[in-house]
Amino acid sequence: MHSLKSPSARRWLLIWIGSVVLAIAAIGGTARLMAQQHLTHEAEDRALQYAHLVQAAVPGMEELFRTGVPAEQTLQQLHRMRQVNEIFRIKLFAADGRQLLTSDDLNKPGFGLGGARLGDHHAERNNDVAEVVLGGRSFIDLKSGVGRPDRPAVYSEAYVPFFAGDAVVGVIEVYVDQTATRDSIHRGLAGFAAVVSAAIAGLGGVGLVQLLQRLAAQRKAEERVRYLAQHDPLSGALNRSKFNELLQQAAWCHESGGPGFAVLYIDLDRFKDVNDSLGHAGGDEVLRQVASRLRAVIRHGDELARLGGDEFAILQGGVSSMDDVRRLAQRVVDALAGAFVVAGQTVAGGASVGAAIHGTDAHTVEELMQRADLALYRAKANGRGGFSFYDATLDEQLQERREQLRDLREAVADEALTLHYQPLYDKDGQSLVGYEALLRWTHPVRGNIPPSAFLPLAEESGLIETLGAWVLDRACREAVGWPSNLSVSVNLSAAQFRSNTLVGLVTRALAESGLAPTRLELEITESLLMTDTEQVIRTLEALSGLGVRIAMDDFGTGYSSLAYLWRFPFDKLKIDRAFTLGLEEDPKVNLIVRSIVSLAHAMRIRVNAEGVETVAQMQMLQRHGCDELQGFLLGRPVPPSSLLHANASNRPLERPQPSASSLMALSEMTTRA
Repeated sequence: MHSLKSPSARRWLLIWIGSVVLAIAAIGGTARLMAQQHLTHEAEDRALQYAHLVQAAVPGMEELFRTGVPAEQTLQQLHRMRQVNEIFRIKLFAADGRQLLTSDDLNKPGFGLGGARLGDHHAERNNDVAEVVLGGRSFIDLKSGVGRPDRPAVYSEAYVPFFAGDAVVGVIEVYVDQTATRDSIHRGLAGFAAVVSAAIAGLGGVGLVQLLQRLAAQRKAEERVRYLAQHDPLSGALNRSKFNELLQQAAWCHESGGPGFAVLYIDLDRFKDVNDSLGHAGGDEVLRQVASRLRAVIRHGDELARLGGDEFAILQGGVSSMDDVRRLAQRVVDALAGAFVVAGQTVAGGASVGAAIHGTDAHTVEELMQRADLALYRAKANGRGGFSFYDATLDEQLQERREQLRDLREAVADEALTLHYQPLYDKDGQSLVGYEALLRWTHPVRGNIPPSAFLPLAEESGLIETLGAWVLDRACREAVGWPSNLSVSVNLSAAQFRSNTLVGLVTRALAESGLAPTRLELEITESLLMTDTEQVIRTLEALSGLGVRIAMDDFGTGYSSLAYLWRFPFDKLKIDRAFTLGLEEDPKVNLIVRSIVSLAHAMRIRVNAEGVETVAQMQMLQRHGCDELQGFLLGRPVPPSSLLHANASNRPLERPQPSASSLMALSEMTTRA
């Protein structure tokens, strides 16, 4: 190795140092030039976008530039748009260079026209600015706002010509805040220091390549961040935030005389079944295929968004009539009706669509989305797999439903509902054996509201659990004051089984009221056993273990299955009133009722017949061997104060002993099965 004292070594060292300095200077100059070019291009892009938006959304701009006098509507729209994203100030100049107004003037009522001219604060380049911009090209000037409280640290003044046809009628000067962009570039230059260190170590060329790669990766990452800020990563459709932004822009344009537009709200039918059968990965694949099909049916200029879950929306532009929307909605329904194939499995398709038109159905973006959602609700109510427009009548019905739900919540909170009791009689039709508790609601304005109207509302809103607990507690407290041989029957809902608190509620109601468990009868519908059968049976077994009796209501309708009678020993079957009403009209009904009674008795299960309204019906049920009778012939539901217990039966309720004929009937049914 040569000594550093030798002229040759010093010469090579100086050459090496000089080369490094030159490389650093060249790279630094290149970086500054790239940064300046990046800022210039970004400022020009943002200014052009803003100018186009003003031209599309602000009425009367051409008139303002030609006359210098702004219309009131023009000022109002400019006031709304004076700050958009990084745009913090604007100026407008006439074609002769006169300044017409600035965004600062919009906050000063009664402002007058100023005397400034185009490019005045670029004194050394005044002629250049006017010549370039009035000649039809943009002019960008980078600025530093350090030391000025009313300016960002880094910003650009961008002059954009405003065209009317091929002629320049004015100039828009746009002030663009580029502080964040400058900071992003500075963060990139932090990595540049590492590259310089590598260059000092003799790897300047490699370092330059790495720098370029770093800048490309950073640019790619920034593009990805911008993409994710506007799109749903799963489907590639726009997200809710970007969709709402586009809706607002479309509304501004429409209000200024631009084209009409509509929103189509899309919801997949039975998508929960897809997730249950294929898992969330399969559901995600279906959503991707849905987005692909929707992109294939919308036109250029329409926008697709995924709002969340299985809900999509389309912004349809250029709408001139309902037929435009109807045709697109039908294309959407047809496109999503076909089956989806996921991992070799076929999944049924189908979707419902609701549509609302801006200016016809709604005048704000918020109203438009709400009414498209209402239209979707209507489409689903009509049977799914179709589309519907917004209907004001439906809106009124839903409003009434919301008011009724509010009143129901208040009634439940205030315990304003009451229980009525319908008597249950022994097979002789004279001996009282108990009562069935029936919920009643007397509204202070609407009067008596039937359970068929408010119980489904309670189910949908989640009130049914609170309501069911109250009914159970009240029935037990009132029944404890009856003769000791009278029972009380309470209906249970499916929601009470889903909460896993039912056994505790029954235990507490019995303990707090002092009612004997054998005097409480809980009724369930057989449809309950179709969902989560194992859990329901475990709950029924726990309730039966308390000493409570269990009855199956509405037996013979819907999903009757002998398997339920085999898997759980019910204490009673309640024959649906439809069979009782048909006894006198159809001989086949008699055969069915006789078979049900024979089957139940063979399994030592009591049988109750609901809906007894005539003496003939009662006599036929007695001949068939029904153990218990209930209906308007024997007694209507009445409040607790009207109950009479004079004819209460003194006989304890016993399980029926199976007769030889009933055992034979059961044997024959088992053999056929």
